[in-house]
Amino acid sequence: MAETTLPDGRVELRGADELKRSPLYSEDLAPVPIARRTWNTWDYAALWISMAHCIPTYQLASGLIGKGMSWWQALVTILVGNAIVLVPILLNSHAGTKYGIPFPVFARASYGVYGSNLPALMRALIACGWFGINAWIGGLALQTFFRSIWRGWADLGGTIHGYPTTQWISFLLFWALNIAIIYKGMELVRRVERFAAPFVLVMTAALLGWAIWRAGGLGPIMASGGQLDSGQFFSVFVPALTGTIGFWSTLSLNMPDFTRFGRSQREQVIGQTVALPSTMTVFAGMGIMITSATVLLYGKPIDDPIALGGMFSNRLIVGIAMFTIVIATLAVNIAANVVSPANDFANALPGKIKFSTGGLITGIIGILMMPWELLANADRYINGWLVGYSGSLGSIAGVLIVDYWVLRKTQLDVKSLYLRDGAYEYKRGWNLAAVYATLIGAGVALAGAFWDAMHPIYNWSWFVGFGLAGGVYWVLMKGRFTQVR
Repeated sequence: MAETTLPDGRVELRGADELKRSPLYSEDLAPVPIARRTWNTWDYAALWISMAHCIPTYQLASGLIGKGMSWWQALVTILVGNAIVLVPILLNSHAGTKYGIPFPVFARASYGVYGSNLPALMRALIACGWFGINAWIGGLALQTFFRSIWRGWADLGGTIHGYPTTQWISFLLFWALNIAIIYKGMELVRRVERFAAPFVLVMTAALLGWAIWRAGGLGPIMASGGQLDSGQFFSVFVPALTGTIGFWSTLSLNMPDFTRFGRSQREQVIGQTVALPSTMTVFAGMGIMITSATVLLYGKPIDDPIALGGMFSNRLIVGIAMFTIVIATLAVNIAANVVSPANDFANALPGKIKFSTGGLITGIIGILMMPWELLANADRYINGWLVGYSGSLGSIAGVLIVDYWVLRKTQLDVKSLYLRDGAYEYKRGWNLAAVYATLIGAGVALAGAFWDAMHPIYNWSWFVGFGLAGGVYWVLMKGRFTQVR
């Protein structure tokens, strides 16, 4: 068993058959051979374009408007937040492309071969929540589509928990569609992303064109300013910025799940750098302008594109609009919220939980997390959900980046990532320094959610978690790093 380093810096593990006997090995978690690393610049750009063009992005932008920001303040907040989160995304992406390993295996280097289950399962549970949110949104789109075909659809079967019974049927249908695609594997995921990226962008641009035409041009739409003075703005901006970072702090950890298929570092870096900040800002801008136009057209802001699409009288237009939303939601849900937890659950029990089984577990937990409650209002969505989990994920990112870039200088022993008693065994498979650093960072960052005196820190939760956990980990590991490397 030996490692081969290519001229471009990528590493391939050869003669790895003996690893198959290890309890830490499975085909889903194995390093991707060089021949199968086929994703190019467009694949990564398409991935981000399709993931950013989703209803949660639209709702994030509209939610900032609802909190009193002007259109340009909301756009600047989203642009700055995505530029910041791009940094840990690219830093953690490097190991995936260089070694062909997924996120939970990458985390074994810093947390230990068993300790990696801590960050992996923390990330997985948040992905389950996002899976549920997007499945609920996709179900709403299907419900609107079915109602446009049959006006009496919503009245069938009464109500359950305050929603039409048919809404629950639509939710489960969309949920099942997600699971069916993930059972087909990563190649179908790539094809879905490639199709969804340009399709959703074109259809959203068409809706924006309609809104501008009906509102009489951009002037009336952009004329209204924000409702915040300078003092109020900062109190809204800080949690909004943290929430924006939290939006993709999930992918800032598990991008190795995708970059392990990359042809080169250059292509994955360019694809992500070009697509993420620009796409999020442009799509959010579309959502802001469309929402602003609805104030002029209907006398009130309609920040839900599903509700807006359902207001058209032409059934064909409703059908096209809902199909677009279904495709957009399907693409982001599979890429952002199934691939990672499927790998994470597989990492917990290698050889017993397959990638597809992990996807099914994700879907079931997503239902149990009651996504309809997470979407109940904008404050719960942004200040509760997004800001709430960003501190814990920021803590994990701090540990991973300090370990890989500062302490190890990007050098990993790939075979030891799959073996007991290797370089990453630490103490019975757990690196307690990483565990302590993560718990300290996350604990301090999230304390403000329960203790008013700490609430200002909570508003900065991602930054606090990232800086504190990374600093604590560096202190704990620096003195003995040469002994455990």
